[in-house]
Amino acid sequence: MPRIAPLSPPYAEDVQASFDAIMPPGADPLILFRAIAASPRHWRRFRAASLLERGPLSLRDRELVIDRTCARARCEYEWGVHVAIFADAAGLSAAEVEATVLEDADWSGWSPAEQALLAVVDALHDRATLTDGEWSRLRAHYDEAQAMEVLFLCGFYRTVAYVANGLALPPEPGAARFPS
Repeated sequence: MPRIAPLSPPYAEDVQASFDAIMPPGADPLILFRAIAASPRHWRRFRAASLLERGPLSLRDRELVIDRTCARARCEYEWGVHVAIFADAAGLSAAEVEATVLEDADWSGWSPAEQALLAVVDALHDRATLTDGEWSRLRAHYDEAQAMEVLFLCGFYRTVAYVANGLALPPEPGAARFPS
């Protein structure tokens, strides 16, 4: 059981509208969203800081950043949601999905751009900063807007990991589980 009870339907009109804006038609809101929405202040802040819509990265790169950030933060809840919903659409193979958890950034299955991307995720996780070399390597493959998106995605999904892990959220139905 989560440490804070998620909202249950029926939801207040404004909460329902915000769920409808971020969930596919007919899909129940995620436990994470319902738990955060139990606190109106935090739900407003979460939505205001949200990077839930597509940005300047390809779906594949976006999901690599999110999956790796969640894997490094040991957030099986959010990692599992993203793998279940986006891995196929992002063109991630089963081996690549596993590698977001089990392999180093320099794994031979990643392209040079993906290696640079994942090295940045790892550096931010480990040190909360980047060396000039890590930044230059990222910028060799990604423009300024994309590089900024990487920084914000890492920070946003690290926050999501803190919330999901801190609340001890159970896996969503059908979510992927970490490989052993």
